[in-house]
Amino acid sequence: MQFKDYYQTLGVARDATAEEIKKAFRKLARKYHPDVSKEADAELRMKEVNEAHAVLSDPEKRAAYDQLGASFRPGQDFRPPPDWDAGFEFSGGGFAPGEAADFSDFFAELFGRMGGGHPHGGQHGGHFQARGEDHHAKVLLDLEDAFHGATRQVSLRVPQVDAQGRVQLLTRTLNVKIPKGVREGQVIRLAGQGAPGMGGAAAGDLLLEVHFRPHPRLRAEGRDLRLDLPVAPWEAALGAVVAVDLPEGGVKVRIPEGARSGRQLRVRGKGIPGDPPGDLLLDIQVVLPPADTPKARELYETMARELAFDPRREGRA
Repeated sequence: MQFKDYYQTLGVARDATAEEIKKAFRKLARKYHPDVSKEADAELRMKEVNEAHAVLSDPEKRAAYDQLGASFRPGQDFRPPPDWDAGFEFSGGGFAPGEAADFSDFFAELFGRMGGGHPHGGQHGGHFQARGEDHHAKVLLDLEDAFHGATRQVSLRVPQVDAQGRVQLLTRTLNVKIPKGVREGQVIRLAGQGAPGMGGAAAGDLLLEVHFRPHPRLRAEGRDLRLDLPVAPWEAALGAVVAVDLPEGGVKVRIPEGARSGRQLRVRGKGIPGDPPGDLLLDIQVVLPPADTPKARELYETMARELAFDPRREGRA
């Protein structure tokens, strides 16, 4: 997949105002609309123009795209960096169901999973009332927060259009209570922190989707935790009891005799807290000590002579 330069598609500068983007879109729409255009590739070009306009005419998506695009060139091989959109506060408008599917894979990778929601309005007491839109944001937490719970200061980037019609990013900071046992993908709802309501109606909510920062050893899978567990050859061959450090304390794990690399051990109830708690999944990795001293080489040479072992024998390779 290649990176798409939406500014290049519309023929506008990166600091173009909202009005300049609108004018460029209208001009290209007249040129490439399939009903009137004589261009051979009119339908494809119109689709590209619509896609670029869908992003650049939306302050939130434009701000996120601008930050992402600062590191890429048009046509460059592209994969979205992990959690590239973390910390952006999006309104609940999103796209209509299936609308993202009408655009390119590039677009779908960036914006296809954005939620949608609309304010609910009605006539009450002779005037219009509408509950404020819910806002959405992805936040990154430390895995340790899931074990202990915490109150964390979360900073969100909120796109706004200035008086010149250009997008700027404002920052708002919130203190968020993280519940013990929170899991990847869980949504924390902050009541009244979304868009303000109309006609005295209630404000919308802010929905924070939880994701964990990469941990040096542990990987969250729902409430389960997965860990690569290095063991020495003699621990794998003879069996052993080894200590495994976890965010809420250590646990002793028994390595069965004859364990091989790739075998998985499960320790019940030692994953992320909950009702019930998750499990700890240990993937055994047998690690060979280096033959980098005379003594180590001597031990390896002794094993080579005295152990009738062929790792390539049928059933082992």
